[in-house]
Amino acid sequence: METLEFIIYPDGRVQEKVTGIVGASCAEVTAAIEAQLGLVVNQEMTSEYFAQKIQQSTVATNHATFSEW
Repeated sequence: METLEFIIYPDGRVQEKVTGIVGASCAEVTAAIEAQLGLVVNQEMTSEYFAQKIQQSTVATNHATFSEW
């Protein structure tokens, strides 16, 4: 599940936490919101940011041979 969590402090600081999004695409999801919030002072990337999506591909090759004994 993808979640965005925002904590707004009394002094105006906003803490943003993104979970459930693998890789750097979380930056795309939050870019418009961050632009409206103002200056980004600090960013800490989580392990999900550095993770890569696993892509599996299966290739099956069949070889048929005919032999006359």
